Amino acid sequence: MARRQLSFRRRRTSGRALALSITFFVLALTLAPPIKHYFTQRAQISALNAQLVSDHNALDQARKELLLWQDPEYVKSQARERLHFVMPGERQYIVTDGTSSSDNAPTTKVSTALVDGQPWYTRLIASISESGDK
Repeated sequence: MARRQLSFRRRRTSGRALALSITFFVLALTLAPPIKHYFTQRAQISALNAQLVSDHNALDQARKELLLWQDPEYVKSQARERLHFVMPGERQYIVTDGTSSSDNAPTTKVSTALVDGQPWYTRLIASISESGDK
């Protein structure tokens, strides 16, 4: 009889372990999706906060640039630099470097090679685009 009680106790102990493991498994299945959603939402919140900071920085830069453009002296200096405008009575001298002409040479060679043996409308389009590049 002692053997039967031992085997019964073993089954009872393994039954408790099985019930405990099933309980933990069900608990894990129940808690896994909300925990996953929590961490996903935290990552999204962090990404949105980082984007918000960068947007605020860009807005501050745009406000500073707007303040610069409201100054008439800054507008004059930009017109002189970017558009090569001069005030009445002034002369403007533009000094060019001789190295920039070598950059145009391969483009001209390529465009003439493409034009040879082409229909008239292809040559016309190539000549228009070539004159726009110079």
